[in-house]
Amino acid sequence: MSTLPNAMATPQVETTHPTLNYPLGEQLPASGSATEVAPGIFWLRVGLPFALNHINLWLLRDCMPHPSQAGVQQEGWTVVDCGIDNPVTREAWQQVEQQMLQGLPILRVLVTHMHPDHMGLAHWLCERWQAPLWMSTSEYQSALLACSRLSNFGGSSTVAFFEAHGWRKAEDLAVIQARMGYYPSMVPKIPSAYVRLMAGAHVHIGDRLWTCLGGYGHSPEHMALHDAENQLLISGDMLLPSISTNISVYAMEPDGNPLKWFLDSLERMVDLPDDTLVLPSHGRPFRGAATRIAQLQSHHADRLSELLQACTAQACNAYELLPVLFKRPLDVHQTTFALGEAVAHLNLLWLSGRMQRTRDADGVYRFTTSPPV
Repeated sequence: MSTLPNAMATPQVETTHPTLNYPLGEQLPASGSATEVAPGIFWLRVGLPFALNHINLWLLRDCMPHPSQAGVQQEGWTVVDCGIDNPVTREAWQQVEQQMLQGLPILRVLVTHMHPDHMGLAHWLCERWQAPLWMSTSEYQSALLACSRLSNFGGSSTVAFFEAHGWRKAEDLAVIQARMGYYPSMVPKIPSAYVRLMAGAHVHIGDRLWTCLGGYGHSPEHMALHDAENQLLISGDMLLPSISTNISVYAMEPDGNPLKWFLDSLERMVDLPDDTLVLPSHGRPFRGAATRIAQLQSHHADRLSELLQACTAQACNAYELLPVLFKRPLDVHQTTFALGEAVAHLNLLWLSGRMQRTRDADGVYRFTTSPPV
């Protein structure tokens, strides 16, 4: 894991939830090929060089006005998410072009959010096919900032943020200090223009009408796509079947409340019909969205309860509380995400009045359960 809000979810062992239904069973697309999950919708699975070792990408049959011939419709494809920019991902896409595109062009590249495994290769696909990029404004601007090396994803500001939450190991922080170029290493370039997606907006892709569902907390302005007529949801990282999406506080917004924003976003999705086929960015397509949302709500409620109990007897900093939330050893890479997630849970409790936050003489934030009123 990294100091970046990249694609990886909270590091957990993948488990099977028997209450969810996986209509494709154990079937996975082979590298460079795709599996049709619904008419005109194909599932690609591309490797990642992380603990979370894959991302699901989606290829949708499409038809759009021809850019240079008035009144003419052009057949082709819309891509949803791209993978990171590395030789493996480029090779996988070249295989897809040869085996899956049927000689038709990619007409647009739609990115759910700016994390590297979703955004990384967008520039290459857009340039290769002269296709426009579609994404939300906050995600586009965040990608520009992260790619510019002007952001504080790594470097001294991130080190100071971690120090303020109790992480004081010099050798660990030296690694964080050196990570200023981590995002551009996977997302080397951002397309110079984009088409804006907004929550509630409708997007016609082929003969399907998709509604944009805004999601917050995991990234600035994540967009999932819902086809209500055919009960399909391209959920991005907002709804994953077997791991919990990483929800972190970052140095640029140290008093943020992303866990509340994430849980509020899930609540807006809770009425999805049970037969909705969810197409997630990690894991297998599944049915049972409301069940999965309830599991995630319960998961975070349990973590919050554990933190409240741990901070009853004494004030604790976020770093000290990592063993409460994560029951296994974490390396430096994993700890960056884990600490951000711990602060997200603590900030929710603090901002809701269930905890008090103080800063000690060493400049470290400590949290304690608020006394009963």
